[in-house]
Amino acid sequence: MTDISMIHAAAERLAGHVRRTPLLSSPFLDEIAGRRVLIKPECLQHTGSFKFRGGWAALSALDPVARARGVIAFSSGNHAQGVAYAAKLHGVPSTIIMPADAPALKIANTRALGADVVLYDRAGGEDRNEIGDRLAAERGLTLIKPYDEPQVIAGQGTCGLEIAEQAAELGITDADVLVCCGGGGLTSGIALALEHHAPAMTVRPVEPEGFDDVARSLVAGAIQTNNGPQVGLCDAIITPAPGNITFPIMHRLCGPALVVSDDETRASMRHAFTRLKLVAEPGGAVALAAALFHADQIKTNTVIVTISGGNVDPSLFAQILTEAD
Repeated sequence: MTDISMIHAAAERLAGHVRRTPLLSSPFLDEIAGRRVLIKPECLQHTGSFKFRGGWAALSALDPVARARGVIAFSSGNHAQGVAYAAKLHGVPSTIIMPADAPALKIANTRALGADVVLYDRAGGEDRNEIGDRLAAERGLTLIKPYDEPQVIAGQGTCGLEIAEQAAELGITDADVLVCCGGGGLTSGIALALEHHAPAMTVRPVEPEGFDDVARSLVAGAIQTNNGPQVGLCDAIITPAPGNITFPIMHRLCGPALVVSDDETRASMRHAFTRLKLVAEPGGAVALAAALFHADQIKTNTVIVTISGGNVDPSLFAQILTEAD
């Protein structure tokens, strides 16, 4: 199980390799939200999302002999790129299994980072686990899971260390911290970091409508699953259920989850671009959507928001930017 000592150790291994993303603000966003809004733009991180943190943390913690043989990962895109780039920087091979219907930009970027990309038919029911097990056995590869992996969670927790430090520099101790949530790696990592370094802050997961497994799991006190489609606008954070490692952390430390609509997410992408000049992918914009459009569910005077990724296909982004609010 990930603990604060693992997060601190991951931070030491990440030093000099990860970007310390800033906290940004805009009076226009404050006005919409009715409170102070601070943005943690992990879309500015290497590979365009927070996933590089976990990828580097996991690879750098591997036994050198195992690492040299290479790694394998499953991902619709952001974890793929994070692991592929971390592997490239370590000089080791990576194999990434991606759904054929993943955003074209994410597939292209993963290949450009040197990974051997293996596509599978997600919509047709092809089993990525079977493909992964076979390739791992054939090539002697180590699997790096996207969220339910202690070292990956520790790497994501370094984002929480930065939030605590940056908030303290601004004199902020009390805030809701809204985190874009899929399987819960970033959410649980930030929650663990803030438990020790900013205990008055409350981490709150944010999910898209129709894919609110974490929200329902927190209410039920047990893991709930999504039984609907496996694809949606917010592809980066669509998972069947929270992780077996991440859920207990979130259940212990997180406040109530928030759920936003696709229309709210699209509007938040436009606001991020026009007010902060940030490119946010749909899954990376849901936390901002919660801050802007669900203000009645937030009680603190300050809210800190992650924009977890910016890897959106240009055509989709252009379409969303031209839509009217």
